[in-house]
This record gives sequence, C-alpha cells and structure tokens, in this order.
Amino acid sequence: MVIEYIRYNIPSEQQESFVTAYRRAAAALDESTYCLGYELTHCEEDKTKFILRIRWTSTADHLNGFRKSPAFRGFLQHVRPYFNCIEEMNHYALTDVIAAKEN
Repeated sequence: MVIEYIRYNIPSEQQESFVTAYRRAAAALDESTYCLGYELTHCEEDKTKFILRIRWTSTADHLNGFRKSPAFRGFLQHVRPYFNCIEEMNHYALTDVIAAKEN
C-alpha cells in the first residue's frame, strides 16, 4: 500500500465548489479496485489549506491502472479546475512508526 497526498491552497470563494467537486469525483475512487480509501481534510489554522489523502494498492497501480482507466476521466472532469491550486502531489510509503487508535 502507498499513500498519495495532494496539498491544495484554495481561495475562500472557491472552497464550496472545491468540496462539491471532490464529492462528485469520489464516485470514481469508489469504483476503482486500486483505491483502498480516501479523505479530504480542511486545515483549521489556515482555512485556505486542504489535503486529499488517498490510499492506493501501489504507486504503479495508481499511475498505470487508475490513471489509464475510464474512471480516471470521470474523476478528472470534476477536479481539473483546481489543478493550479496544487502545492504538492506525491506518493508516500509507510514506515514502521505507526499506531492505530480508534475511538
């Protein structure tokens, strides 16, 4: 498993449409066998910051599977207007420093 982080800087006047776009784009992630889960978070200290976290089966599956699938085209049509707001888009591997606590 690999985790993709996409950091966005979204102006306040675009935030509502940004979240709506990801609600719609989520259907493509739900459809993909390569996507293991995702979450969109909004920074409390700096309201212009958002992070999308997507868990993929692997970087190769994301780049060569999902991105070459019909589902990706559906995903892209919703989020493309926000590409110029991306500050980072990278894949990260987990280390052994991890704990899972559920409340």
